[in-house]
Amino acid sequence: MTKSFAALAALALMLASSAASAQALKTADTAKGKTFVDAKGMTLYTFDKDAGGKSMCNGPCADNWPALLAADDAKPTADMTIVVRDDGKKMWAYKGKPLYTFKKDMAAGDTNGDGFLNGAWHIAKP
Repeated sequence: MTKSFAALAALALMLASSAASAQALKTADTAKGKTFVDAKGMTLYTFDKDAGGKSMCNGPCADNWPALLAADDAKPTADMTIVVRDDGKKMWAYKGKPLYTFKKDMAAGDTNGDGFLNGAWHIAKP
């Protein structure tokens, strides 16, 4: 019985640590095709002005385009990396491109931000 409990405890610890390791990107079908979404099903976006693994969306931009924040203990894996914002917060990036949601997307599957700012914002696609 003690061995079973120890095995279950070890499994629970492994699952908990892998959840903190990397944001699991989910995909969803939208009117514009398959896209990455956050845990609430909201469309994720990338910004053309972001370069070199750095977020250029700060201040009022960040109010309209909330970052997909990473926990302080989050660990990158494979294509999911972590970017430190100018405000010191950590956010997730896919293949080096920081990920954001859009304030004007009201429901899961909305893609209102795609093409915004003369085409600088894009839905994040797998």
